[in-house]
Amino acid sequence: MTEEAKPIAIVASEAPVRSQISHYPEPFASKMAGREKRPLGEMFGLSNIGVNLTRLAPKGISSLRHSHTKQDEFIYILQGSPTLHTEDGQTELSPGMCAGFKAGTGNGHRLVNETSEDVVYLEVGDRTPGDIGNYPDDDLKAELVEGKWRFFHKDGRPY
Repeated sequence: MTEEAKPIAIVASEAPVRSQISHYPEPFASKMAGREKRPLGEMFGLSNIGVNLTRLAPKGISSLRHSHTKQDEFIYILQGSPTLHTEDGQTELSPGMCAGFKAGTGNGHRLVNETSEDVVYLEVGDRTPGDIGNYPDDDLKAELVEGKWRFFHKDGRPY
């Protein structure tokens, strides 16, 4: 999309769904089958922050439980009641609730839809160069290099 073709405003739910289900390598990418992301920030050419309208089908998960070294993240629940999993335990969320995850805390987080209804939420994160994603429950580490995630085993071997 060229700069001239960027919209001024859109209906978020009508934005195209991201074609790639996940940036994770297998065997992790297929675990995201119940997740659908609409990258809203990219529609407007935003480069410093990412904004996604995300839908989780019943039993879907937002991501592997993870934390970032440099990226702050924020979620705002629009529909449904997902369960937030963090190092502090599980917290049921509902529409109108929000949560933030400060970079560098090491508190791994993710949303899980344990209900029979869809969950819809906004997720916002920055794109700080040199960010590292840590995954406490999985043999996975991610590094943001030149705007793209590269994935490694915890011992440093690439996927």
